[in-house]
Amino acid sequence: MKQKRLLLATLLVTLLGSVTVAQTGREDALDAIRRGNEKYAKAEYELAIGEYRRVPFSAGETYAKSLYNIGVCYYELWSTDEAIVYYRRAVEARQGRYPSALYALGVALKDLKRLSEAKEVFRQSIATSGGTYAPAHYMLGLLVMGEGDTEAAAASFREAIARSRDRFPASHNNLGVALARMGRLPEAKREFEAALRQADGEFNEATHNLKLCRSLLASPAKDQLASLKTVETIVRRLH
Repeated sequence: MKQKRLLLATLLVTLLGSVTVAQTGREDALDAIRRGNEKYAKAEYELAIGEYRRVPFSAGETYAKSLYNIGVCYYELWSTDEAIVYYRRAVEARQGRYPSALYALGVALKDLKRLSEAKEVFRQSIATSGGTYAPAHYMLGLLVMGEGDTEAAAASFREAIARSRDRFPASHNNLGVALARMGRLPEAKREFEAALRQADGEFNEATHNLKLCRSLLASPAKDQLASLKTVETIVRRLH
């Protein structure tokens, strides 16, 4: 009996020691993320990558964050192909459920003109977020607008506005463009006005579009619709 109690005590010490090591490892991983973010903020992207690489695979979700952040750094360094590699690895590390990494992957694919892939990835971002990831709705709207599907684009921009709790001036502007192209000028005018309000009046494309929309309402001329300006806003944030 005495021998068994001694064995139990030894096992308990071993388990507690493992918990302590795990906790220390997690703190080290978070410190690496913090240091990397600080270097990223200073545009020291190579140094930031070096810090993010310190996060081990065993760090779980923090490891996935480090892969995503490395991808963001490579994107800022104009190494888009390398960024794509790390965004994909980040998504895999989260078993495919990583809306912001999927969104970033879609943006990179769009930059490389791989539009059908980008569209599918934005849809995955939306699906894995439960439909809540506003930037992915917005970028999907841009892509389908480029394909000429104005109604689908308008629906995506509306969803982006709703999911952002109505704080997405670029999406208001682009919704206005879509509505104007569908001949719904009074609604378009309201969207351009909303875009300007939310941007505190500092939004050149919305200013241009509102002026043109008012002109069209006064004297319709369909050929002027071609000069309406959509805007692309990339949402990117580190974790």
